[in-house]
Amino acid sequence: MLKPRDPAARSRLGWLLLTLALLLPTLPLTQFTLSTLFNGDTWLSLARFAAGFLPPAHDGDFLKEVIRETAVTLAVASAGLVLAMLLGAPLAFATSRALDDHQLTAAVPRRAVFATQSLLRGLMVWLRGVPDIVWALLFVRAAGLGSLPAVLALGLAYGGMLGKVYAEILESQPRAPAQALAATGASRWQRLCWALWPQALPELISYSVYRWECAIRASAVMGFVGAGGIGQLLDSSLKMLNGGEVGTLLLVFLLLVGLSEGVSRWSRRALERDGGGRRLLLAVGALAAFSLCWLWPDWRANGFDWRGLPRFAMEFLPPDFSPATLGQLGQGVVETLAMSALGTVLAALLAMPLALPAAGRLGVAAKSATRLLLNMLRGIPDLLWAALAVLALGLGPAAGVLALAMHTAGVLGRLFAETLENAPPQAEQALLHAGAGRAAAFCYGPLPMVASQWLAYTLYRWENNIRIATVLGIVGAGGLGQQLYLALSLFQQQAAAAIILAMVALSWGVEQLSRALRRRLG
Repeated sequence: MLKPRDPAARSRLGWLLLTLALLLPTLPLTQFTLSTLFNGDTWLSLARFAAGFLPPAHDGDFLKEVIRETAVTLAVASAGLVLAMLLGAPLAFATSRALDDHQLTAAVPRRAVFATQSLLRGLMVWLRGVPDIVWALLFVRAAGLGSLPAVLALGLAYGGMLGKVYAEILESQPRAPAQALAATGASRWQRLCWALWPQALPELISYSVYRWECAIRASAVMGFVGAGGIGQLLDSSLKMLNGGEVGTLLLVFLLLVGLSEGVSRWSRRALERDGGGRRLLLAVGALAAFSLCWLWPDWRANGFDWRGLPRFAMEFLPPDFSPATLGQLGQGVVETLAMSALGTVLAALLAMPLALPAAGRLGVAAKSATRLLLNMLRGIPDLLWAALAVLALGLGPAAGVLALAMHTAGVLGRLFAETLENAPPQAEQALLHAGAGRAAAFCYGPLPMVASQWLAYTLYRWENNIRIATVLGIVGAGGLGQQLYLALSLFQQQAAAAIILAMVALSWGVEQLSRALRRRLG
């Protein structure tokens, strides 16, 4: 008796072969070879490298310094977020279409208003298009070391993000109350306060708390460019090859990530209670005041040459678009895209087998161990993974590929496991009762149901990884970031301006492509 053929087998094989064909050019572009993954000597050297982190350093003086710089990191994240909110909220108010007269009434749009909004939206694209670590690097080079450049960097980069997302949140609210107020002649401010603000407040607060969680991760690595915090301690320890100190600081990184996730969960629960939003806003105000008090002595001691900023900015004009620079930019963009694509695919291939035990399919012990591993992989920031990969593999884009693969595997592994846990079990159970093996029941039961979600998550992470890959080169992991760091080190500011413009253009292009894909799929 002939066994029935899988009708989708040919289609799956075709897509697999096409994906492999598209990925093959990324191997020479990133200098990443498959032997790196399957060579036992490579993993042995990585294991020896990691073993150098044990035992973690616990010297009293060093721990005091760690505690002090950890407090600086938390204060920088809090002060930077407050600055971002002070910048992003007015931008959202000015640009949100949910408050426009011509959107709510039959009024004719005014050209001056339209031109101003277009200009402000372009400003937000620029602010969020330059990565926060690049803003920090520029401020450090322009005005000096310390935590103030990190606060300013977070304020500008996250201000652009918050302005865009706040405006979108306002636009997603029901428009009937705002239209009713507009019909009575209410001002733009009155429409916001009495129509949209009460509806949007929980979502606005929730997203702001999420951004604070992201700001902690960002501020923790800004020390790699001299912007203070535990990242600066880690950079010094890595350069001195002090594995014990690196081990201690890695544990602190993981604790910070756990703290931020815990605060995020607490804030979401607080929003569900009566008066929770008010208490949360008071907590944010208190945290901001404490952060400024903690950072102020450091700012006074280090100083900040505000007068140097205009002079430094003028050195970037005009950007260098000579043929030689454009050729290097093209190579950097291609290298960055190749790093992000190969790193994302390797992460997905690693996350798939890890998702099975993480979803509890191999027992409770395997689930706990795998979840811990995934938390460690995603808890260590991608820039830190890149710094460690450079030490293990050397300078170049291969280190960037490994860094993206390790960090993204932790993110995708958790997401993949959650989709498996949420998948309906009836199809798999029916196949098992019919006599199918566990592997066949999984492949023809839950796997087809979660495959589209896994693909969507992978594409979303690739979008993020393109942005991340632009800055990994700051620690020597190739791409546009390495070109930027080299140009600034050689005082080639006009070439650096062209590289930054390429970063902004790449970020904007990815954002537009992602939006178009979401509209098409939606």
